Amino acid sequence: MKIARFSRIGFILAASGSAVGLGNIWKFPYIAGESGGGAFVLIYLVTVLLIGFSILISEMFIGYIGRKDGVSCFESLAPKHKNLWKLTGFQSVTGLLIMTFYSVVIGWIFNYIVTSVTSLPTSIQEAESTFTTMLHSNILTQFFYHTLTFLIITYILTKGIKGGIQRLNLLLMPTLMIIIVGMFAYATTLDAFSQSVEFMFAPNWDKINSRVFITAIGHAFFTLSLGMGAILTYSASMPKDSNLVQNALWITFLDTLIAIVAGLMLFTFLYEYGSSPAKGPGLVFISLPTVFYEMGIIGNFFAVLFFISLAFAGLTSAVSLVEPMIEYFIDRFKWSRLKASISMGLFFYLFGIVAILSNADAYKELLSFGSRNFFDWMDYITASILLPLAGLIMALFIGYRVEKQRVESVLKHQFGAVAFKVWYFSLRYITPVAMILLLLSLMEII
Repeated sequence: MKIARFSRIGFILAASGSAVGLGNIWKFPYIAGESGGGAFVLIYLVTVLLIGFSILISEMFIGYIGRKDGVSCFESLAPKHKNLWKLTGFQSVTGLLIMTFYSVVIGWIFNYIVTSVTSLPTSIQEAESTFTTMLHSNILTQFFYHTLTFLIITYILTKGIKGGIQRLNLLLMPTLMIIIVGMFAYATTLDAFSQSVEFMFAPNWDKINSRVFITAIGHAFFTLSLGMGAILTYSASMPKDSNLVQNALWITFLDTLIAIVAGLMLFTFLYEYGSSPAKGPGLVFISLPTVFYEMGIIGNFFAVLFFISLAFAGLTSAVSLVEPMIEYFIDRFKWSRLKASISMGLFFYLFGIVAILSNADAYKELLSFGSRNFFDWMDYITASILLPLAGLIMALFIGYRVEKQRVESVLKHQFGAVAFKVWYFSLRYITPVAMILLLLSLMEII
């Protein structure tokens, strides 16, 4: 049976689509502005190259050489203790756990596309009321859009690598970039653009402390979609003559570029119309809809484009979160793609319903454990424990367990001798320490 492979551009767009998620469009610009502006951006770029890039190459290498699902790749590459190291491949489960709440958020975005066409909120108070009502009371609306998300993602996954995932990214990623760049071009004509640039890039070294370095490491790691098996699984379908280093540089460049351009565009709109930056959902679902309303008829147009671009970013990331477990069941248990796609889709769909109910006033007490509800626990466990733990293990695996000669045979000529030594040193010494500090920080031990 002929195995479907990505084209070179198909892989870059698919991997970039996995990396460019919802967090790029609102999280990066906010934490940049709050954590020292240009000083933070500089630190972030350094950590991307020394830490995020190191793990990205490692994960790509494991998939590229292994050519199978995550479990089988670790099993085949481990020189000894194969039964132990193959357990690392179960990082693929993390993506499926993320989807239990990520699909719900994509559903919110679909809802706001409709809202942008029909009735944008006229004030911050109305916007906040609309969002909180949807979150805590309007369960049926969330069910409807969550179901729509499930059907779209599952259908794409049933079509496979070339017919589904590659085709999706060949369409959505360029469209996403056109929308973001087009809105950015308009933002540069507004008076507040210079204020937005200052918010994101003016260096404020007084805000730089150990916590900012940890934040930069964490975001560099998460924004590249590492530690959930997505990059590994996509790399297993990379063309055999691929240059891993060039591909990784393109992924990193596109991911960072979209985050910066989107941030400058969003904050220009906020400042131009008298609003102020807010975190996470507050920015996207409360502040921005009000700003779009203040812009008049062009605001409706931009609101639709913005939420469509968010939906595109969410969908391209979502398929990458589920695909690793689909490949696992196809490789290890010989399931058909249809059976594996529907089974994994039903998993995140059913637990997504639990996530929706855990935010609802009528059920939140029943579905809360300790200080968090089900939705928040899934977010915390995956982001604060599973993803950085997977990154740490991958760095140790390639740096200390896979024969150096085997790594050199593939990567040394792609890097160049000096750059390879820098990367390998970072992988063995800098990255593990950084990931341990990140784990301790996110688990609130330090």
